[in-house]
Amino acid sequence: MDLTGRSVIITGGNRGLGKAIASACVRAGASVLLTAREEPLLYQVQDELKKIAKPEQQILAMRADVSDAGSCDAVARQAIASFGKVTILVNNAGIYGPMGPIETVDMAEWTKAIQVNLFGVVLMCRALIPHFRSNGYGKIINLSGGGATAPLPRISAYAASKAAVVRLTETFAEELKDAHVDVNAIAPGALNTRLMDEVLAAGPDKVGSDFYNRTIKQRDEGGAPLDKGAELTVFLGSAQSDGITGRLLSAVWDKWAELPTHLEELQKSDIYTLRRITESDRGKKW
Repeated sequence: MDLTGRSVIITGGNRGLGKAIASACVRAGASVLLTAREEPLLYQVQDELKKIAKPEQQILAMRADVSDAGSCDAVARQAIASFGKVTILVNNAGIYGPMGPIETVDMAEWTKAIQVNLFGVVLMCRALIPHFRSNGYGKIINLSGGGATAPLPRISAYAASKAAVVRLTETFAEELKDAHVDVNAIAPGALNTRLMDEVLAAGPDKVGSDFYNRTIKQRDEGGAPLDKGAELTVFLGSAQSDGITGRLLSAVWDKWAELPTHLEELQKSDIYTLRRITESDRGKKW
């Protein structure tokens, strides 16, 4: 999974999974542009990555807010000016948003979560897609999660936005198929990051006792390894994954490294996509 000569934009690249993805991309040979809202930590990560990069690799950092269209456009312009050609966009930036029953949460905070998690993906894609089209090639990798495939009571903004990201991924994959731009989503698993800390800080009254207890167990058992999501990102950004598009892949559970050997069969199926289940799918005749 070689990324030599490729360039990557990674949003939310200053901590947690974003930082792990950035490190994996650099080790695979890519030049990277990291974005985040917190500047001190962002530039600290930039310095760390420079120490493992080769002389020909560029390691750039830029403060940006993905919920702002002007900020996303500025990131795209900077990346294109610096790299000449951008190959990969990783939409990693995300927040949980408010926790609690919908009738109790702050709607401004709920809306902000949608703006970051969903609009942030749309705006970054919109800023880079013309460049990918002109190059006739590109890779877009969107971070989804458990909220996309199962209900997530009391964290509704996160669940709704992450489900929307998956259907957006499938839609953009169809729009960009003729341009040879692959668009995929990743479910990285339950990670021990700041989002987990936010759940624990909120407590069972806000997030519900079941989810709180699962999070306690996740914390104690270590959670899903960050490197699994990072490795899958590198795979989807590499030439090895060309033609794999419109899919939601689990970094932990799916045998994604074997997909190139099943490419034709995969392309003709709805495997790893969101679909409605009917009664006949469950052997019922209603």
